[in-house]
Order: sequence, then structure tokens, then C-alpha cells
Amino acid sequence: MFCTCFHDSGKSCSISYGSGSIAGFFSQDNVEVGDVVVKDQVFIEATKEGSLTFVVAKFDGILGLGFQEISVGDAVPVWYNMVNQDLVEEQIFSFWLSSDPEAEVGGEIIFGGLDPNHYKGNHSYVPVTEKGYWQFEMGDFLVGNLSTGLCDGGCAAIVDSGTSLCTGPTAVITQINHAIGAEGVVSAECKTLVSQYGEMIWELLVSGAQPDAICSQIGLCFSNGAQSVSSNIEMVVGKESTETVGEDALCTACEMAVVWMKSQLKNEGVKDKVIEYVNQLCDRIPSPGGQSIIDCNSLQNMRNVTFTIGGKPYVLTPEQYILKVDQGSSAICMSGFMALDVAPPRGPLWILGDVFMRPYHTVFDYGNLRLGFAESA
Repeated sequence: MFCTCFHDSGKSCSISYGSGSIAGFFSQDNVEVGDVVVKDQVFIEATKEGSLTFVVAKFDGILGLGFQEISVGDAVPVWYNMVNQDLVEEQIFSFWLSSDPEAEVGGEIIFGGLDPNHYKGNHSYVPVTEKGYWQFEMGDFLVGNLSTGLCDGGCAAIVDSGTSLCTGPTAVITQINHAIGAEGVVSAECKTLVSQYGEMIWELLVSGAQPDAICSQIGLCFSNGAQSVSSNIEMVVGKESTETVGEDALCTACEMAVVWMKSQLKNEGVKDKVIEYVNQLCDRIPSPGGQSIIDCNSLQNMRNVTFTIGGKPYVLTPEQYILKVDQGSSAICMSGFMALDVAPPRGPLWILGDVFMRPYHTVFDYGNLRLGFAESA
């Protein structure tokens, strides 16, 4: 960074992220990225970090690459200035993340192009559906060869290199972690709900009742079906989303049970087996932070997980979605799927983070408002 034109505006600001928050003030300077200089770039100097994550993390800052629509203070993002100042050949940037933890180069971002050495075949593209995050519509989501049923009609999703794992609604992440054998936290409310209301929910679904109205119908929710599934995890994806979704633990458990039973209806499940399955899912509800762990010796018995994007399947193998964390002489294996319930209006929202971007080279096509994916090389 060059300091010849540094300017401190003194204007204060703050940002909330999924893992914490920062506060500081706006400044302006020329910024060097690779071999180009972005002139008069506005940025935030952080003076307060509201999370231990930022204190212990080994990075110096965050380079925001979302659209200006979500920029704090309507500041012009550095990528916009690269384009406006004719510093890039093409209006695209691309990500390659290495799958080798011992590799000398852990990844690469190219502004204005892409490196053909880092992907196989051609990219398949899908349109950006909403400017803000790089958002697109995701289709069916499968564990093994079975559909979870949630995204049959499409789900909003974003690709984000700043998110380590893949995140999604608690109800579906619980199903995934159950299927792969990841251990969560036992929820007493969930068990209570199933024992007292499980058969009633099943009968209502079989009779054709609207799934999003069932929990209100049996008197456990009071939001007339408008409330999205949640595990009472606090949302910090955008300022407007910082409130907890879901007012009551039994209501939350009911909404999740409806989702789980509905998916089993599609798979022609029998009532007793479905209720037993839902009880098992109660044991797999993720920890309050959303993470789940798994036995490192069980990877060979685990199922693939498949995202459908633009009608094309994108498969993640257990070796790709399980993260091994060394702890001295032992290792802990963590599920690459984390529960995160993004509140409306931005949510419900899936986030495909580094767990997805490592096996799939990603192109962010700003000029054509689309995203491209190809198998990484």
C-alpha cells in the first residue's frame, strides 16, 4: 500500500460477519494488488474487533468482493475500482484453492482472468439471481442417492471464499450430519416434541395439510407458517438479520420435524420408521456454534453429498467435505456442513464456502452477472 495520498475521513463504521464484528473508520489510499495500483480506494481501518476469531486469525484484513449493494456506507469495492480504472483485461475474477494442506501455494485469485492449469474441462455457468452476495439458485440436494426434498423448487445460495465450510438450514444440515455419522448435541426439546406430537404431525402430512402451517395448526407456533426453520442461532449476515429466528424451542423443533417427515413421505417411509428416524435426527442436531464432529476412521463408509446447480450435479466425496484438524498426537475430523439459519429477507440461504470451492474452480463473471464452476486441477 502506498501512503502518498493517505486520507483519514474520520467517518465511523461497523460490519457484522458470520464469525464476529468489527468497528472503525473510513480512510482512503492507493492500494497495490499484484502488479496494479488501485487509486483512491476507500477502506475501513478497524479499531475494534468483537470476536476472538479476528484476534487469533492469521490474516491482516478482509478483501470484500461482493456487490456494492451490500457495501457498508456505500463505499466503492476495490473490484469495482479495478474495472472502472481499466486495470483488468476481463470483468471476471477466479478462485483456485488447493486441496493439499502441505502445498507451498495454498490457492490463487486472478483478477481479470483465469488460469487454465487450475481446472479441467469447461466451466458451467448459472446466472446471478440477486446482486449483493454472489447469489444463485441451487437445485436438489442429495445425500448418497436420496434427495433431502428441501430444494426441489430451488434454494437461494451464495458462493463465498470467506466461509470455510458449507452452511445451510439447521433441519437439512441435521439430516446430512445424521447420514454421514457426525455427532451433534442432543436436544431435549426435539425428543419431547417427537414423543408428544410426532404421530399427529405425520397424520397431518399424510392427510395433505400444508407443511408450513402444521406447527401453527397444532398450537406450537404463532407465526401462521411464515417463520423459517431455525435452531435459535443468532444471525449476523447483514445488519437486518441480527435477530434470532424462532421464538420458542418447541416451535423450532416442530418446524424441523415437519421438514424431516416430509422428506420421508417422498421416500415412501412408514410411520413408525419415520418417527424413529426423526428421533435419531434429534441426536444429531449441531452444537450451538453449528459444527459437528465425526470419527476419522469412518470416512470409507460415508456417503457422497451432491449439490445440483444449473441442472448439473456437483459431488463432494467424504475426503472433500471432512476436515481433519491435528491436535498434537491425535486428530479431530469435523463435518464440512454447518448449521446457519439466515433470517429473511436475505434468507433462507445456503453458503457454499471453501469446502465446495476446493474441488470446484470458481469464476465470478461480473460483466455477465454469472458464476462458473469446473473441476479443479
